[in-house]
Amino acid sequence: MGVGSENAASTTKLSIRHGLYKEETSIALKAPLNVEGMLPKKVGHVTAERAIWGRRIEFVLASVGYAVGLGNVWRFPYLCYRSGGGAFLIPYFLMLFLCGIPLLFMEFAIGQYTRLGPVHALAKICPLFKGVGIATVVISFVLCTYYNVLMCWALYYFFNSFRATFPWQSCNNTWNAVGNCSIGFPGNTTHLHSASQQYFDHRLLEITNGIEEAGGLRWELFGLLILAWVIVYLCIFKGVKSTGKVVYFTATFPYFMLFVLLINNVQLPGAKNGMLYFLKPKWSKLLDVQVWVNAAAQVFNSIGIGFGTMISMASYNKFNNNILRDTLIVSLANSATSILAGFVIFSAIGYMAHVHNLPVDNIATDGPGLVFVVYPEVFSTMPLPQLWAPLFFFMLLCLGLDSQFAMVEVAVTSIMDGCGPKVLRVLKRQEIIVLTVCVIGFLLGIPHITKGGMYVFQLMDHYTAVVSLMFLAFFEVLAVCWVFGLRRMTIVIKRMLGKAPNIYFCSCWMFFSPVLVMCILISSIVQYTPARYGKSYTYPVWAEVVGWGISLVSIIWIPLGALHEICRNKGTLMQRIKTAMTPTIELDPVNHLPEKERVDIPESVVSITHL
Repeated sequence: MGVGSENAASTTKLSIRHGLYKEETSIALKAPLNVEGMLPKKVGHVTAERAIWGRRIEFVLASVGYAVGLGNVWRFPYLCYRSGGGAFLIPYFLMLFLCGIPLLFMEFAIGQYTRLGPVHALAKICPLFKGVGIATVVISFVLCTYYNVLMCWALYYFFNSFRATFPWQSCNNTWNAVGNCSIGFPGNTTHLHSASQQYFDHRLLEITNGIEEAGGLRWELFGLLILAWVIVYLCIFKGVKSTGKVVYFTATFPYFMLFVLLINNVQLPGAKNGMLYFLKPKWSKLLDVQVWVNAAAQVFNSIGIGFGTMISMASYNKFNNNILRDTLIVSLANSATSILAGFVIFSAIGYMAHVHNLPVDNIATDGPGLVFVVYPEVFSTMPLPQLWAPLFFFMLLCLGLDSQFAMVEVAVTSIMDGCGPKVLRVLKRQEIIVLTVCVIGFLLGIPHITKGGMYVFQLMDHYTAVVSLMFLAFFEVLAVCWVFGLRRMTIVIKRMLGKAPNIYFCSCWMFFSPVLVMCILISSIVQYTPARYGKSYTYPVWAEVVGWGISLVSIIWIPLGALHEICRNKGTLMQRIKTAMTPTIELDPVNHLPEKERVDIPESVVSITHL
C-alpha cells in the first residue's frame, strides 16, 4: 500500500542517534517505511540517545565474560565430583536445557525489546512486580562491593608471584605458626596447616578469631582495592563503548590460559588419576534430591539469572539482533568452560596427590581456598613456577573483572534510565556518574579488607548469593512467565526475530522453568543452614541477624513495589490488583506511529504482531 503521485515529492526525515554513532535517513512516504529505524524511538518509550554495542561480537563476549567467572573455576569442579562425578552431568545438563537456556533467552528478550535496564523493563512487563527490578539492581550492587575484594586478593598474589621463591612455599616466615606448619598438604593430621594455607590466613588476611574482632585495616589490601576499582572504572567509564573493546581481551584470555594449563597439567604424574576422580560416575547420587537442587542452583548462579545484568547488557543491542543465537553461544560456552576448568583443576590436584602420596579427597576443596591455597601450592612443585603462577592469577583477574564490569553497569544503566537527565544536570557527564558508583562501591568494600574482613565476606556472600537470589529469581520468573504471559512473550520475540519461539521455549516458560525455580526456592528454605567459615567457625546470633538484614535490603523492594503500585491505582482492591498486573509495554508498533507514517508499513511487518 502506497501514496499517490501527488505525494511523491514529500518526504519524512528521521534523525536517529544511537549513542555511538549518528545516522540520518530520509524516507519517502511512497516507499516502504523503515520500521526498524523508528523502533528505538517508539518501543518501550526509549530515548533516542541510548548507546548500542559497536559490534554484535562485543555483546556476546561481554555476556560470556559475565557468565564465565570465578565460580566456574572453584565452584563447579568441586560440586561435580562431590555430587556424583560424571553422573552429576545428567541433572546439570537437564537443568541447563529446562531452566538455564530458556530463562537467559527470556532476559535477553526483555532487555533488547524494551531497551531499558531491569528496573524500568520489569516495571513495564508487570507493574505489580516492579520491585523485582529494583531488587535485582540492589543485589548486583551489593555483590559487586565485595566481589572486587577477590580481585584485590588476585592482585596481591599476582604481584608476589614474581619472586624467585614464592612466599607461600616455606614455613620459615614471620607469619608461620611454629610447630603448626607443613610443607605441602598435611593429610589427616588435623593440627597442621599447609604453608600456603598459613600464607592465606596469616599473611594475606591476617585473620582474627571471629567477626567480633574486626582488627585494623590491611593497608596493603586497601591500596590494592583502590587499584582494582580504578581498573574497573577505566574499563567502563565510557559505557558499552569502552567495555565492548576491553572484553575482546578479558573474555578470551582466560580460555587461552585454561587450554595452556590443561596441556601442561596432563603431562604431570598423577594428573590422569585426578581427572578420573573428577568424572568417575557415582550413579547412586542421582537418587539424592540435593544433587538435583545443586545442579539447578549451579546453572542459575553461573549464567546469572536474576541479577538483572543480562537484561541490562541486552538493552544496548540493536532491536533485531539474533538473541536466540547469542543465548545458545553464551549458555553452552559457560557450561563448556566449567567442564574445561574441572579438568584443569583436578589434573593439578591429582598431581599434588601423587607428590604428597595422599588421596585426592584430602586436597580437593571449594571456594577461594581452591585458587588461593591449593593452586599456589601446586605451582611450588611445577616446572617453571614463575611463569605459571603470574599467568594463572592474571587469568583470575580477567575472569573476575568481566563479571565486575557487568554488575557495575547494571547500577549505572538503572540510574541513567530512571533519572539520567536530572543527574546529568548536577554531575554534567556520565563518566562522573560511573565514578560516583565506583567510589560508593569502594567505600562499602572497606569492611572486607579489615583483619576480620573474611568473616564479613563469607556472611555477605551467603546471604546475598544464596538466600536473596532465589527469592528474586522466583518472582522474576513469576512476573514474566505467568503474569506477562506466553502470548505477549511470543509477540515480543516475533517482533524482534520475525518468527515465534518454538514449542521447546514455550513449554519451558509455561511450566518447566517456573516449577523448577519454585522447587529450588522451597528446597533452599527447607534445607537452610546458617552461614559459617571453614569447618568449625559458626557466626554469633547478632551476625546472623545482620545477614538476614542484608538479604532484606534487596528482597524488601518486592512487597514495597507491589504495595505502591496497588495504592496508586483506583477502584476496588481487585480492580487495583488487576490494573497492576496489566503490562504497560507497547506490543503493536503500527498503532503507535503517526497516521502518515502508518500507511506505508509493509503487510509483512504488520502481520508479525498478530498470532
